[in-house]
Amino acid sequence: MALISLEDLEGLDDEQLDDDITDNPEPMEEDDRLLSHWQAVASTHQVSVPPEMTGPIQEMTRNSQQREPLPFAPISRHEKMGEVLYEERVYPAGHWACVTRGEDLYEQSISMGFMKLMRFICKENSAGRYLGMTVPVVSTIHMMEDGNTFEKNVQTSFFLPADFQSSPPQPFDPDITIVHREPIRVVVRPFFGTTTEVTVGRQIALLWEILGVSDELRRDDYMVAVYENPGVPRRRNEIWFIRRSL
Repeated sequence: MALISLEDLEGLDDEQLDDDITDNPEPMEEDDRLLSHWQAVASTHQVSVPPEMTGPIQEMTRNSQQREPLPFAPISRHEKMGEVLYEERVYPAGHWACVTRGEDLYEQSISMGFMKLMRFICKENSAGRYLGMTVPVVSTIHMMEDGNTFEKNVQTSFFLPADFQSSPPQPFDPDITIVHREPIRVVVRPFFGTTTEVTVGRQIALLWEILGVSDELRRDDYMVAVYENPGVPRRRNEIWFIRRSL
């Protein structure tokens, strides 16, 4: 997946950084090394990371171990031979910071959207401070009338930390909106690896095959939750089907 997140920097050692900047033999400051690493990751997604992202990258790196999990109430869990087929959960009402991008590629939209959210999280907000990070980051996919093709616009969303739910800071970027969402009940299936339009489409089809036909679940929108670094070989993701009612 193209989500360029703070987790791209997790576990980053000098050898990995050196691999990303082998074309530059000159000594580099740590901030420059981090930016170069992000630029190397972004290039695989056909996205550029501008120099002004250095500050947010540095802030995210300093706080990478302090992440708040998105709360939920478990409803049910279904397994087969020790494998989780799917779960049902209810996520509470709350405020989300959302940005929608419509780039040529799905992964470009996610990457560009999250970089905007990073700047909001890292002081480009009315509170004037680092807000903290919650996981997972969730993208919402809208389907075209054929039910199989993703619409170009993809919304990337970040659940505001608990300290800011009652009084959300406002973004300086007009492309970011603070939205209060009602509770949502979802059918969730974990999967591992990359999250491109192809792999996500495959997971959607697989979960429908497991569940069978159901009018209680929406077919126009799906959500993808991402928890881990794209560099992790079997990183954790989830596909979310949305129930029409709680």
